[in-house]
Amino acid sequence: MRIPGAVRTAITGVGWAVAGPGFDAATELARRGMRHKDRASRFALRAAERALEDAGLLGAAELGGAAVVLSSDFGNLDTVCDFVTTIATSNSSDISPMRVPHLSSQAPAAWVALQHGIRGPNLTLCNGAPGGLDAVAWACNLIAASRATSALVIGVEPDTPPVARLHAETAGVKWIDGAVGLVIEPVQHAVGRGARIRAEIAGYGKGDDERSALEAAGAAPTSRRLGSEPTARFGRCSGALGVVQCAMAVEQMDDVAVVAVSGPWAGESDETSVSALVLTPR
Repeated sequence: MRIPGAVRTAITGVGWAVAGPGFDAATELARRGMRHKDRASRFALRAAERALEDAGLLGAAELGGAAVVLSSDFGNLDTVCDFVTTIATSNSSDISPMRVPHLSSQAPAAWVALQHGIRGPNLTLCNGAPGGLDAVAWACNLIAASRATSALVIGVEPDTPPVARLHAETAGVKWIDGAVGLVIEPVQHAVGRGARIRAEIAGYGKGDDERSALEAAGAAPTSRRLGSEPTARFGRCSGALGVVQCAMAVEQMDDVAVVAVSGPWAGESDETSVSALVLTPR
């Protein structure tokens, strides 16, 4: 199906904040304003800033009507584990009040909204590998329903010691350590302000398997599929997968539609659902 509503939406900004070449996490995550924030929130803030800058919206007053939609499965796991360990070995009085907000998986999205004066809907999805593409679809729905003027979509997964332990227990391999942000806005608005449209969002679908998800998204047989490339480049991406796929699709966009698929095709799935998103060149 096409994204509901008559409002055409597009990606106008992309921001990368992934540990590795081109992003020194030790330096970037220690910038002013990062104190007392967990690793996921720090990554999310850096990706958001870069995405807004790429879209030409950093510091724009119009962000007041925007939305933040974030996808992450392990974002605050380190905070939860630290609290449990502290209570088990000592007592609750040794817990810093400054860290309490990070017990909520919503904390990274909330920090992003506070940092950029975003007062629209603020959502966090925690539903596995399909969550990133679902977050893009949620953003488009909020815009189509006039609940938001634009949206900042972020996929973030930190590679912290508690996350590493969890992955080892489940025979995991290398995992991404970072965040990626997308700015999504109505095509008409982007054209009106002279923004560069990186790709249009043409369809979204969800199904029990890859075939049904592709059919629901209206993917053409000639579309180029983007599935496992992020996993090969960064390691398993979990909740950040769909957002990373979209960012990579924008980088590689030519004259052919690209279909991002989060599920078995990408090698990452909980075997319960698959999401697909169609991106077309402008």
